[in-house]
Amino acid sequence: MPQPNDRPIRLLVVDDHPMMRAGIGAVVGAQADMTVVAEAGDGVEALALFDQHAPDVTLMDLQMPRMNGLAAIGAIRARDPAARIIVLTTYRGDVNALRALKAGASGYLLKNTIRKDLVAAIRDVHVGKRFIAPEMALELSRRVTDEQLSPREMEVIGEVAAGGANKQVADRLGVSEETVKTHMKSILSKLGANDRLQAVVIAMRRGIISDDF
Repeated sequence: MPQPNDRPIRLLVVDDHPMMRAGIGAVVGAQADMTVVAEAGDGVEALALFDQHAPDVTLMDLQMPRMNGLAAIGAIRARDPAARIIVLTTYRGDVNALRALKAGASGYLLKNTIRKDLVAAIRDVHVGKRFIAPEMALELSRRVTDEQLSPREMEVIGEVAAGGANKQVADRLGVSEETVKTHMKSILSKLGANDRLQAVVIAMRRGIISDDF
């Protein structure tokens, strides 16, 4: 624990929901060893404020307008390879967790655990450790042996989520309807889904596709 005379941990909070930023601010405000120096509503604002304030730790949402969290993480890390970033998300999806960590995030925290885990996550990441929410660690361990969707299968499930029957999906992807049916059969098997709708729900929950349709 930092001593009273130490400089507080300076935080940049990035989330497109003002109420979420306010909630984070309330949790952080109760701590003597950390302070919020700036808030951003999307990735574009986050880059500008990161350059301006050089925060010790950035708290980053994933789903945002203009520039999403994954893109912002990559851009920030390109500016400063030592930047310390914690992803804050409502998504338990392991795919998003892996993408965020590969992009350079040091922590991954579910928004519904902020009051319980945020302070510890900030302190851990600030001193160079990684912090993965216990719920996410369990999810990752469950999925580590899962067979992954191929790039084409990810395209197919994304098109199915956007709406349309097999023929419409085939036309959009420039393949035969039979090919789409074959891909869907494989997707259902890999995701453990019983039908197209369940496959879409599972793919969204795991972060394989987004719900921005």
